[in-house]
Amino acid sequence: MTILYLQPLTPEQVAAAVDLDRRCLGGMWGADGYLREIESPNGLLLGLTAGSDRPTSTTPLIGLGCLWMVLDEAHITVLVVDEPYRGQGLGRTLLWALLAQARQRDMERATLEVRASNSRAIALYQHFGFQEAGRRKNYYKNPVEDARILWRGGLQKEAFQHQLAQWQQEAGDRLQQFAWEWSCNLPMGDKPITQP
Repeated sequence: MTILYLQPLTPEQVAAAVDLDRRCLGGMWGADGYLREIESPNGLLLGLTAGSDRPTSTTPLIGLGCLWMVLDEAHITVLVVDEPYRGQGLGRTLLWALLAQARQRDMERATLEVRASNSRAIALYQHFGFQEAGRRKNYYKNPVEDARILWRGGLQKEAFQHQLAQWQQEAGDRLQQFAWEWSCNLPMGDKPITQP
């Protein structure tokens, strides 16, 4: 089994983040943008790496997740998995981690934008309880496309805590199907979240 590491992105990994962004997102953020997110007290930037040893600055980055915390809302700004690793549960794992961290940080709800044609991502978000709240006309470029605005509330409710545990189990089961073992190095705070 290969170990999948999920942890906050470090400044040493910014070049890898920019490369993944360029290949998968068309160059949404540059190095300055990723460094700003790492240093922001109102943001969380997570990276996924894989290997048999603890990740270093040269370990390939295979996934990214980012959220901004504004008042009581977690705005998910990035959720991307490198093309060769898609369909193996990595996006599910990142989304679980972002929502778990949003709950830990007392966020009440979560929101995001997604390309209207990205049915795979939309299905994932809907599985996690997101619902469409509107559209942003011509939000995306290259190619120009509308964004669907998705929301989900209730992050502080007890039912959501139980849902997080179920999603974590689902993510772990999916990863095992592809011979991934995962290690989660995230602060879990005082709200109980079972670590994998």
